[in-house]
Order: sequence, then structure tokens, then C-alpha cells
Amino acid sequence: MLSKGQNLSLPADVEQIDVVLGWTESDVEVDASALLLNADRKVRSDADFVFYNQPESTDGSIRFLGASGTEEGAQARIAIDLSAVPDDVHTVALGGSVAAGGFGDLGKLALRVVDGAGHTLAEYVTADATTESAFVFGEVYRRNGDWKVRAVGQGWESGLAGLATDFGVDIDDDQDPELTATADTPSDSEESAVVAPPGSTGDAPQLVPELPTTPAAQRKATTRGVRTAKRAVKKSKPLVFGLAEQDTWQPARLFSVIGVGAGEEQERRATSALIATMQAVRPFARAVCARVGAPAGTFEGYVEVAYERGETKVIPDAVLKVARGSRVWTGLLEVKTGSGKLKKEQLENYLDVARKKKYDVVVSLSNDVPASAGELPVEVDRRKLAKVALRHLSWAEVAHEARMLLSHGGIDDDLQAWVLAEFVRYLDHPRSGAVEFVDMGRHWVTVRDAVTAGTLRAGDQKAASVADTWVSLSRHLALRLTAELGVTVKHVLPRRHSTDPVARNAAVAERLSADGVFEAVLRIPETAGDLVVIADVRTNKIRCRTTVDAPNEGASGRRLSWLLKQLKDVPGDVQVEAVFSERGNEACEHIAAVRADPKVLTAGRSGDIVSFCLEQSFPMGGRRSGTAASFISSVTSSADAFYGTVVQQLREWVPAAPKQTEQPRTAEPEGE
Repeated sequence: MLSKGQNLSLPADVEQIDVVLGWTESDVEVDASALLLNADRKVRSDADFVFYNQPESTDGSIRFLGASGTEEGAQARIAIDLSAVPDDVHTVALGGSVAAGGFGDLGKLALRVVDGAGHTLAEYVTADATTESAFVFGEVYRRNGDWKVRAVGQGWESGLAGLATDFGVDIDDDQDPELTATADTPSDSEESAVVAPPGSTGDAPQLVPELPTTPAAQRKATTRGVRTAKRAVKKSKPLVFGLAEQDTWQPARLFSVIGVGAGEEQERRATSALIATMQAVRPFARAVCARVGAPAGTFEGYVEVAYERGETKVIPDAVLKVARGSRVWTGLLEVKTGSGKLKKEQLENYLDVARKKKYDVVVSLSNDVPASAGELPVEVDRRKLAKVALRHLSWAEVAHEARMLLSHGGIDDDLQAWVLAEFVRYLDHPRSGAVEFVDMGRHWVTVRDAVTAGTLRAGDQKAASVADTWVSLSRHLALRLTAELGVTVKHVLPRRHSTDPVARNAAVAERLSADGVFEAVLRIPETAGDLVVIADVRTNKIRCRTTVDAPNEGASGRRLSWLLKQLKDVPGDVQVEAVFSERGNEACEHIAAVRADPKVLTAGRSGDIVSFCLEQSFPMGGRRSGTAASFISSVTSSADAFYGTVVQQLREWVPAAPKQTEQPRTAEPEGE
């Protein structure tokens, strides 16, 4: 952990790094930026300012990858190819900015430098910011031929434009961004930029605009300097089929599910549908590619390309290409569907091919949902990651990106929206094999039975395996709600557990062995309280609860009335617990009984009600996998039901505006 002003040398064999800027308030959008500085700590030209409107340096060494939600808040990511940074660039300053307010409102700020496998090389955490609207977290710089990282922690109150200006960037925001075509804004004849709407980050990076590939010398600039104003989001209208004579009539599928088998045939179909959709729907291609570190640019995909490896051939499921100017980013894609598992040997073979061909990344895509963003479902030889990154995507994340674009903006072409909707329709069909999360793993039944019998111990390796799967399921719940609601839903974990999978799994296993329960806390913006999901294996019940603060004025009866007015349609079996200011006076009843006689919660209690806890129980499925009577489906359906019937109905108490005191008015004497 670095302190302010401290520096650390980066490993000599690491050429590809990602710089992750993090903050705890996910409702606030922080725009990350990087400035390539010469020996005088100034940019060489305006093109050395990398940010959302200019997301890549001209040499391709620095790329802005966008922002994403995390369990602790949100983060923005910048990729740096150290081997490609020009010799006359001595420092890369890494900053962020907010459109309103200051960085002091965002809680803890963090800078992490990670390698291609997601391992942390350096970290800096600070809470010193106050009113600054722009902030330099740190910098990566050269010293005697080696690369180092330094924690800076310096702020500007003049915003992104002020920060950039101080480093020599010429800013021009005077003209209407919708009417100007500049070096950082495509003209109407070129592909328009797409910027994700506020609150759409979820577990995914925001979409970033693509620069036109035409050389700057061939374009007539109508303004000078860099424009920092963002373009507005546009949204298409859904295609409606309204001429069917019966409800049973189904529109034809763009991606047919007829004849889809299992295994290789299923993988080929799913891969082909994915690549074809990415080629047809540019914003979707950007969203998926940004997750694996690609720049914004023109996407092309090719399936089943054969490569020679020694005396044998290896055939990845697809090759991903993104062209931006003179640079071409390339990734090899390995796809698994259904219960297919990724293999270490296969991925390492692709890494060898990618290193030989000087490609950028190997991407694995399967139904494995890692417990935390950046984790890999398969461990490979880290020596193979020195020059090539390994990234993982789950089918759940791919579907999440598609649903976010369809529901919450980002596509302004009706035909593209229909193509993307058809792709989601294909993924939703069981024959696609692209399931979201359906299997608790091979140790589930053994661990479940040991919990019931009271013989499970925290140190059991099978318990740790099931604990890891539970955390993955919790992240899956957050992804599902994010796509459905259009806001970033966080799976809340202690900071130590979010960066230490071993400690996290041990804590979950210990709770399971001691109490027989799993627990997940989901934080949803604009709700009165967190959604807590508890799976009680001993009682075969799923318990969902939320806690809300009571009004801080009025008698207990009035505070209870405030709650009941919001819960008119809540099922009668929901439990209401009233917590009083005087310890030991808690009271709990079913809401049906409270509606009939509110005094059952307040009679004989001393003190005022300070909070309410609402809880509802659902049957727990015991099966390891499948859609009917399975543990996973019971958890997801319970969370969905409780959010819709209880959490969604609640609003935080807001006190009435203070009233003016009526003062008697006295007539003023008229002047002489």
C-alpha cells in the first residue's frame, strides 16, 4: 500500500497494465483521464489528453476503457502498454473529474495498478479530498529505463478543463457539441459517439465514443482545442408486432434454436450469434470489447480460425479484431456453453499463439460467474501473461450488456435494437446453452447434507468451494437487478474480502458451518434500505429482509402509520419488527396482524421507534441445478419477489419543510 508521495518500481517483465481508479459513491459519475507528459511535465499536443471524448492516444499506448460498478462503489479503468509509450513521454498522469460537487463527497478514493491477470502491483487509498472537482490520483513514470508508479493525491477546483489546461491542453467548449465536428467529435457522416447514461455502469464499463479513423490532416477542423462536453444519449423505439390473430403466434427468430444440440454444435451456434450481433450492433460490440480491454473502434469477428502451434493446430472459437487508426487490437476467444468447463491447457495454448502473433488478449467466455470482477475461473502459468492478458466473461455479463443497452439507452437505430433483442431472445432459450447461473457445483449436495446433520466444519475444502459459488451467485443477483432496473446494484462485501478470495471464502464457510446460513447484501440506489438475502440451509427457507429508519418525529403510533401507508399491498405474511430507542423493547408481528391492530407493536413499549425491519420467508429449493426446485432458482425468485413487493414500495422519510412563523406586520410610517 502506497502513501502519498511514495513510489514503487513495476516488475521489469510486465508490459501491459491497467490503472483502476475507484470511489465508494457509485451514484456519482467520475470521468477518468490520462495525460502523456514530456520532460517539462506538459503534453506534446492536445492528442496527449486521453479521456471519454478522446479515448486513446495516437500511438495506441494509452486507452480509456470506461467505468463499471463494483461491490464497493464504482471504478474507471485505463489501459497502458508500457512497451508502446513513446520515448519522449516521461510521465503518464492519471486523474479523474466530476461534473458536480467535489471529490470529498465520494468517500475513499483508490488507485490500483494491476497486471494482465488482474493481480495488484501497487495500490494507493486516500480520503483527503474536499472540494476539488478534478483529482490526480497518481502517475506512472520512467526512471533510468524502469517504470515506476507514484501516489500523488492532488486536486483542482477548476474541473477537468482546468486540470488539462494546467498540463498544456488547449480546451474549447464554446460551441454546441451536437453541431460541431472536431478532431474529437465525428461528423454526421461518420459513426456517432455513444455515451452510457448516468447510473448504467452496473458490473460493466460504460461505452466510450469512437474517434473517426480518417487522419486529422484530411479533416477540416471547425474549432480549435479539445471539447470536454459530452454528447447526449439517444434511444431507439422497440419494434412492435401487432397483427397476430392469436397470442400463440410467435415472430420468426433471427437466430434459430431448431436443431441445436449440445457440446460443440451448441458452442458454434452461440459463438456465431454473438459475433454476428457484435458486427451488426456497434454499441454492443463496444460494450463487450471494453470489458476485455479493447479500444473503441471498428469491430470485426472471425470464427474458427486455425493457427499452427508446433506440429499441431489450435482453433479458437473466434478471433476479435478492433481497428483504430493504424492500430489493430486482437483477441482470441474460447467459448463454453452449458456445463462445459474451461481447460487450463487449452487457454495456455492460446496464450502461446497470442504471444507469437503479438496479439493483445485471450478471452474465455463461459457460464462461470467469478465471485468478483477480474477473477479468473481457471489459473494458468503466470509467466505466460507477461505480454498477453487473459480476461474472462460470463454469458450472464454478455446478456447484461445487451439488456442494459435495450432498456436504458445507447442504441438509436431501430433495426439494430431488433437484432440485439433477437440475440437476447436466443440467449434466453434453454437450447442456447448460455445460461446465466444454474449450478451450485459438484460439492453442493454433500455440503448441504453436512449442514443439516451438523457435521460441517469451516476448514472443509468442499465448504470453501461451495462458499465461492455462493458469492458468485450473489454477484449474479446484482447483475440481474442492474440490468432490470438500470441502476448499479452492488453486492456489498468487506473491503478485505473483495480483494482476498481465500479470506472471503473462509468467512462464508465459517458462517455456514456455525449458523447454517449464507448471506448476501445488495445495495440498490434510491431505495430506503439494503436488500439482504439469507439462505437458511437448516430450515430450508430463504429469508429476505430490509431495514429502514423510522421518522424522527411524532409518537410511535404515527411512525408506524407512516410505514403501513407505504405497504398497503404487501402480503400479510411479511414480518414487521419495530426497534425502539430503549434496548430490549423490540416487537415483531406479521403485517396482517399489525394492520388489524397497530398497537400490537407499540403497546407497553418504552421509547420511540427508531427503525423497522421487514422480512419475508420463501421455500428453499434443494437441488444442485436446473430450473425447477433448484436452490439457485429459489434464491433468485425470492430476491425478485421481495424487491418488487416490499423494497420497491418503501421510501425514506423526508421531514416537511420548516414553516414560517407568522409575524404581525406593523404599518411603516410614510415619509414626509
